[in-house]
Amino acid sequence: MRGPWRPRPRSNSWSTACANAAYWLASGVMRNRIIAAAVFLAAAVWGAEQWRPGFHFTPAKNWTNDPCGLVFFDGEYHLFFQHNPLGPLWGNMSWGHAVSRDLRRWQELPVAIPTGSDAWIFTGSTVVDRNNSSGFCIGGKPCLVAIYTGDTGVDKSKPAREHQNLAYSNDRGRTWTKYEKNPVLDPGLKDFRDPKVLWYEPAKRWVMALALPTEHKAVFYASPDLKAWTRTGEFGPAGATGGIWECPDLFEVDGKWVLKIGLNPGHIAGGSGEQYFVGRFDGNTFVSETTETKWLDYGRDCYCALTFSGTPRGQKPVMLGWMSNWQYASKTPTEPWRGQMTLPRGLSLRGTTLVQAPAAGVARNWRRWDGKPFEAGGSFEVEMEPEDGAIALRVLQGAGAETVIGWEEGTLFVDRSKSGAVEFHKGFPGRTKAPVARLRRLHVVVDRLSVEVFANGGEVTLTNLVFPPEGANGVELTGKAKNLRWR
Repeated sequence: MRGPWRPRPRSNSWSTACANAAYWLASGVMRNRIIAAAVFLAAAVWGAEQWRPGFHFTPAKNWTNDPCGLVFFDGEYHLFFQHNPLGPLWGNMSWGHAVSRDLRRWQELPVAIPTGSDAWIFTGSTVVDRNNSSGFCIGGKPCLVAIYTGDTGVDKSKPAREHQNLAYSNDRGRTWTKYEKNPVLDPGLKDFRDPKVLWYEPAKRWVMALALPTEHKAVFYASPDLKAWTRTGEFGPAGATGGIWECPDLFEVDGKWVLKIGLNPGHIAGGSGEQYFVGRFDGNTFVSETTETKWLDYGRDCYCALTFSGTPRGQKPVMLGWMSNWQYASKTPTEPWRGQMTLPRGLSLRGTTLVQAPAAGVARNWRRWDGKPFEAGGSFEVEMEPEDGAIALRVLQGAGAETVIGWEEGTLFVDRSKSGAVEFHKGFPGRTKAPVARLRRLHVVVDRLSVEVFANGGEVTLTNLVFPPEGANGVELTGKAKNLRWR
């Protein structure tokens, strides 16, 4: 996806902090300046890592936004992601890369597809070409093929446009080769991006969903070989259209098809967010069976979520998103890295409601909780069955800070007004809320800089970043609940 701003140097960046401190320490001038510089450097180091999550993916350093090309292959989950390998702000867009065998412990690998002199490497898909339909695979074995948007905005001397391109790997995704005849789909449009590609078995061909952002449409293409594409249909405008559409996902679950669309801005909680439609897909186009706007997540910080392709037959889809919001993503206080992913979530349908359940979490056994205040640490999960009446779960308490998850009068909410560092953007503090007529079950996952709420088995979710002070580990419950446990 396209970033909404042009990168500019930050005076309080990690590199600037280190450079300033090093200068004063090396100069030997005025003892008080040396002491101040030492304190400044220590604070920079402490501030850089205090919010590093325990089981959410973050790159070692530099900027990250959308997940790309999520795929399961040869026992590994591959997470590619929009990445600036050169700094903590959007720019130099490339595909970063990490792998995991359990969706919890991630190993970051070298940049998979670096930006080129002719185009930035924007969001896209990766598929397993099991039958070598592309002709890229060697040795009679399946290979990985990435389909990504190239954005010519990197070259200011040429008209800006977006087109679709291929790259392939024959060594389990460790090295990639760009197709020499790129682009494979280029209708000459300025905004034409974020391909989601999957194999459609009934027609035995590949299908692609793409966003026409300013037209509020998803368009569909088909191909026998990933190289030659024919347009087959379109969907939209529909649902929420208050911002551009991007980052579509298309997947089958429980006998229905779901089309997910990113919206920026225009989300119910403000800024960027996601909506979805439930309906039918015939290999050519999508028809929605829902008319109301359905939000994927009611929090501020879940965007451009995608499902993994190539997962074993019979396994429910697994989705993972970028945990931030374009309103303030460039200002979050987490250098030397900036950007993180949500929990992977297993998906199912209840009627026309997409249900999300954590597919990874804290690697500890559950323990009973008597409801009394306690210190949980920075990464933990809590489950309970609230009884009638208002309820409030306060987490990450300490040093005057707390994040409140509560329910009252048919509304579930997360309040991060006093969660810690909130002053970096006026849109960050506040309360996000979702309609929940009756709260039967509450599951909260906390991981240092994030609070993810799954209500009523995942029928409603709220995902929010928080930046608590060091040592804010307290947990407190107000209201009545049964079957309380934590880990």
